[in-house]
Amino acid sequence: MFPPILFALAAFSAVSSVGGLNILLTNDDSWASANIRPDSRVSCSATFTALKAVGHDVLMVAPAINQSGRGGTFVLPSGNITAPGGEFGSIPAVHRSLGKTSPIQTFLLGYFNGTPAAAVIWGIDVIAPMHFGSKSIDLVVSGPNEGQNNGPFLYTISGTIGASYAAVERGIPAVALSAGNSTHRSFTTNTGEVNDPANIAANLTTKFVAALAAGHKPSSRLLPLGLGININFPVFGANSNCTNPPFVLTRLTGGAVIDKLSLNSTTGLPQVSNIEAPGLNTVINGLPNLPGETPTSAGCGTAVSVFSVDYDAPALAAAPVQAHLAPLFKGPHN
Repeated sequence: MFPPILFALAAFSAVSSVGGLNILLTNDDSWASANIRPDSRVSCSATFTALKAVGHDVLMVAPAINQSGRGGTFVLPSGNITAPGGEFGSIPAVHRSLGKTSPIQTFLLGYFNGTPAAAVIWGIDVIAPMHFGSKSIDLVVSGPNEGQNNGPFLYTISGTIGASYAAVERGIPAVALSAGNSTHRSFTTNTGEVNDPANIAANLTTKFVAALAAGHKPSSRLLPLGLGININFPVFGANSNCTNPPFVLTRLTGGAVIDKLSLNSTTGLPQVSNIEAPGLNTVINGLPNLPGETPTSAGCGTAVSVFSVDYDAPALAAAPVQAHLAPLFKGPHN
């Protein structure tokens, strides 16, 4: 029997299926990342190609340079591309801060020299209407990121997740995906082999999108308003025993870590370590019996966590605090 939240998600999509989705693809590692950008020299390459191959209409708009760790920061271009140019030399210096390569078949590959949240909003407001016309965006796919983004601490820091919750806040269903394989590499390094980590991540992404879209019809939403999904893949590939990690329903908290700083006695500089802080792993929302995404993706499991962009505390949890502060709101100044 499904856990309640999984059953609700399955029931939400239980309608007759119609064709592929209109997908806006983005990330925070740059538009030249091997995990999302196709390489025309190899037939099996990256998430863009994998989603397109199963019938989705895919539009890619991603940062011109690596913008990891920017969270939901909203920064727009202030001029042309500056030296040394786009990530991995993908855009010459002095070129415009927003643009595209030559179309690959009929699908655009666009760049935007701003933060991930700004890039996805640029895609939503300006580029998608040019590409999809009057059709709406069914889903924003952010990633797969180069490296995992487990737990609430990284939820606030990750640019990949930042792009996804910016889309959710605009009312568009979104999923953020992060891979355990963290090597920052150009799309030109994709081997085209099925066990290339970029292609494993792409195929798993496509598999998840298919499950989310099962039974979808144009008149329905893929996710309820205000909700998104965070996915963390484990480390996988040719040098790993993990090549087909199962999807596991998880929660953001539970084994999640946050940074702890100390002073290095040799260098005299701050040094960082990870700790499982109690506030970070307090169960406030969601199903307490679900495993945490951090330990799940540390093994050979793909962690799938449903998140909300409503940061208000639950009514019962907030009530004692509100009651304690009640005199403050009844003073003469009110």
